[in-house]
Amino acid sequence: MTARLELPRIYPIVDTGALARRGRDPLWFAEALLEGGARLVQLRHKGHYSRGMFETASQLAVLCLRAGARLVIDDRADIAALLDAGVHLGQNDLPPRLARRVLGEERMLGFSTHNEEQLRAAAGEPADYLAVGPVFETLSKENPDPALGLERLAALRALTERPLVAIGGITREYARAVLNTGVDSIAVIGDLMPEEMTKATVRGRMEEWIALTR
Repeated sequence: MTARLELPRIYPIVDTGALARRGRDPLWFAEALLEGGARLVQLRHKGHYSRGMFETASQLAVLCLRAGARLVIDDRADIAALLDAGVHLGQNDLPPRLARRVLGEERMLGFSTHNEEQLRAAAGEPADYLAVGPVFETLSKENPDPALGLERLAALRALTERPLVAIGGITREYARAVLNTGVDSIAVIGDLMPEEMTKATVRGRMEEWIALTR
């Protein structure tokens, strides 16, 4: 790690499972986010990385490159390295120190934490940024950790100088309050999916989030 990483205030996550439930294609969704101004996109795929899924990730890498945005692959350091993308790791994934050997020194590496013990332990890992959550109750994860709430989030923020991403059930209503805890960025899945999902409404939702988090 070199200079402190500058993260965009809004960290959109393209969750293939959530999109499948809405009958929407991840590339279609990601393209709308990028058109709306996203400067970082995480591809979150919890299933098997088939050849078709790798092709989707490859096409997303091209979309991000054209838009001047960063791509982050959830869980898979090998896929990230192949696509010259960053990786985001959870507590049950390859440890960051080992993933760094696959990823190289220059690509971005993020690491999820859920409590004070994990956040303190992450101090010894070669991660460029840390995520913490869930801040609120979330439907996007099976068996989620207990919700932290804003007061606890602020206390955890004080424990690290690394860039910190808040995640978990965060909607536009609470965006400013979450940022007021001192976190650098807000990761969003569900609130980027309007009830009526068209290219225009997704693009508009992304623009709305950017305006709220300036």
